[in-house]
Formats: sequence, C-alpha cells, structure tokens
Amino acid sequence: MKLYTIEAGYFNADGGACFGVVPKRVWQKRYPCDENNFCRLNMRCLLIDTGERRILIDTGAGTKQLDYFKLYGMKELIDFETELPKIGYTTDDITDVILTHLHFDHCGGCTRYGDGKSVELAFKNAYYWVSEAQWKNFLNPNVREGDSYFLENMLPVKEAGRLKLVTEPVSLTPDVQLKLFNGHTVGQIVTYIQTPTTTFVYSGDVIPIAPNVPLAWVSSYDTFPITSMAEKKVLLDEAIAKSQVLIFEHDAYTECCTVTESGGKYKVGKTGTLKEFMSN
Repeated sequence: MKLYTIEAGYFNADGGACFGVVPKRVWQKRYPCDENNFCRLNMRCLLIDTGERRILIDTGAGTKQLDYFKLYGMKELIDFETELPKIGYTTDDITDVILTHLHFDHCGGCTRYGDGKSVELAFKNAYYWVSEAQWKNFLNPNVREGDSYFLENMLPVKEAGRLKLVTEPVSLTPDVQLKLFNGHTVGQIVTYIQTPTTTFVYSGDVIPIAPNVPLAWVSSYDTFPITSMAEKKVLLDEAIAKSQVLIFEHDAYTECCTVTESGGKYKVGKTGTLKEFMSN
C-alpha cells in the first residue's frame, strides 16, 4: 500500500470560529493567526494506492467558485490533472473518491468546467462515496450550512451514476474502512487505513487541526457542538487504545499525530509527517 498527501490549497478562517469558546489568549499559543485574526487552514487530501484501487479522500475547493472564494483568501489551488502526474498518476487512474462531507472545501474538486463552461467529472472513472445523511443534508441544507453547499460540485456525479451512498460502516477494501460521525455536520465519513505497521485515521472535520484534539476545543462551524465532543471522544478513545495515527486535513503546521489521555484530558502526542510515520 502507498499513501500520499496532496495539498489542494489553503484558505483563511477566523480564529474565533476555529476554536469556539476557547479564548484567543489560550488558542493562539497553539495555532498562529495574522493581524486580522485569520488562521491558515490547508486542504490536505489523501491518495491511497492499494495496488488494485486508487482511492482519493476529499478534493479541496476546486476552482469553479472563485468569486465566492475571495471571502476566504484562497491560495495555491491545484488542478489534479497536473498535480497527480507529479506522483505518477492521472485523474483517470482514480477508482474511488471518498468525501468526508460536502462542504465546498472538501468536494469542490470533484467536478470542473469543461468546454463551453459545462461541468464535468474530474475523475470520470471513479465512484464517489458519500454518506446518505450528508447527501440529504446537501440537497436540503439547514440555515447554517446552506452557504457551504454548491449543487454543481456534486449533482453531475449523481447524474453520471457514479454516486455511492453509505448508511453504515463499510470496507472498500480489507484495509480501508469507512465509519460515520456526526457533529460538525451530519454523516461525516472518517476513513481508517490499515498499513502493515500502523492504522491511519483521516479525521476530516471531526478533528480538523491538532489543537482541536481536546474535547472542548470544537469549532464554531460545527452545527451540533455537543455531538461533536461526544463523537470526537469515540474517535480519540479508539485511537489511543489501538495506537492509531491521525491525519489532519486542515492543519497547516501538523500533518499527523498520535494521541494521549490522562485524567480525562486528551492531548496531542507524537507529531510528524505521513512519510515519517510510514517509515517508522
């Protein structure tokens, strides 16, 4: 099995929104911000090559809604057609796309503009895996999430017959398992990847950055914060019990970490890059 992180760009988010009720004088010691209180959040995708399947987790924001993205100061947005060949693949090689959820910064790269501004699939040979609960929320969003969903990101996937809806934990391969979590939004998919030495957990927005590991450190973007804390505890307890390694999608400074717990307090353990953890 081969694993590759792919940086699909970054954007700025308000620090207060990233850390909810945690005071700035506390969180800024763990995650930097600029003079406008903006924190850099990466869009870190993951490519899994099992030998038989090439599985991509999340696709970043893409480039279809650039005018809207001005609000977020998005930079370094990639084109998978030129990015994947850098590691020896093409968009046609991708067999599966797992989407943690359907907010624009996670699924915008699923489709792109073709000739004449028509929208086409970015990975035409892939099946796109989404939880059924998230798909329903995407089609009929609540007031808080409405601005995060764009129909052109996903309706072409449905129309092409490439959408796979998940209603319970499922294994795509013996070493790649999908589990469902709620809180930030409904029906998030967290992917567990078993390598010969380590289980990696692509935590998505259940735990978007390393400073969000403590239970109470949940984002104001979370639709159901109390649920977020409870679901995060489930993920963290398993990570500790099984010595799993978390892969962070949005952390600009910490790619991966282990987790520790003492007296009910969860903390970041060993940190490093995916490559470093793979080589251990």
